[in-house]
Amino acid sequence: MDTAGDSSLDALFRPYALVAVLVAGESLALLLALATQAGGGRLVLFGLASLGIQWIALGTLGALFLLRRALARLPPLAVAWLCLTILLAMTLLVSAAAWETLEMYARPSAGRTSFLLRMMAIALIVGLLMLLAYQNYRHARQLAVRAKQLELESLQARIRPHFLFNTLNTAIALLHARPDEAESVLLDLTDLFRNALSGVQQVPLRDELALTRRYLDIESLRFGHRLQIDWHLPDVVPDVQVPSLSIQPLAENAIRHGIEQRPGGGRIEIRVDLREPWIEVVIANEMPTGGRRSDGHAIGLRSARERVAAMTDGRGRLESRVEDGRYLAVMSLPARAP
Repeated sequence: MDTAGDSSLDALFRPYALVAVLVAGESLALLLALATQAGGGRLVLFGLASLGIQWIALGTLGALFLLRRALARLPPLAVAWLCLTILLAMTLLVSAAAWETLEMYARPSAGRTSFLLRMMAIALIVGLLMLLAYQNYRHARQLAVRAKQLELESLQARIRPHFLFNTLNTAIALLHARPDEAESVLLDLTDLFRNALSGVQQVPLRDELALTRRYLDIESLRFGHRLQIDWHLPDVVPDVQVPSLSIQPLAENAIRHGIEQRPGGGRIEIRVDLREPWIEVVIANEMPTGGRRSDGHAIGLRSARERVAAMTDGRGRLESRVEDGRYLAVMSLPARAP
């Protein structure tokens, strides 16, 4: 749990984690029942242990869920020890309540204090094992994030030279015939690479759209009337973050593998749709003559897909499809942070 928006505690509230907690609780109850010399009362003991353990587990999870925003601001180690403290407190509370309310069943002969201490000792052992599992999970998660970051940096390094060479070729083509426009292209290129080489991983959606607009302005000079661009943006662009250099490569792919392949050129549509709880960014282009889109290099598409998934913890996505003779790249982002 490194930031408030990306807490390791989030993993506890996912369906598979809740099921795992319930199964682990039942397994512990079964072990306690089998380890006790209770004769024919093992089934009753299993039922009581199962009830108590599930109350403790669900109560602890409920407390953590209510405190998740406050805990997200604390260091990971502090969160881990606070979780253990909450588990022990919940164990003491449930065990004391069980001693008082279940007197119709045979109580342990050692007495109330001994019973509570034994329950606390079991909870402490289970809690320490959970802390060990948490540390292993966090370490593995950091390694996975680092590996993904290195992979994405490699992909970005391959995107930027391609973008640079294409833009320089555009400027060279304009240099003699239209020197003023060539100068404008180079100035736009400076702004583009100031953003691209800044090292920032995430930018506001409106900034990424503005960068894409500069890129398309450059391409419009090269293609002239062969390239038409339709922008459909809301009056207020949603204040969400997107991976840096994620939309511009999609527009570049639309030109390279769509518009450029058509003798008469074509039209690119860029649209931002608000579909609660999602924000969709759509880049659509007409298919090449013959209805087949060149596969070409899919570096930009793959990089954007990987970074959207990494940035949104798997909730966002980037999909591509053919619809009504047009090739669509659709980026879906959650409208609200988790």
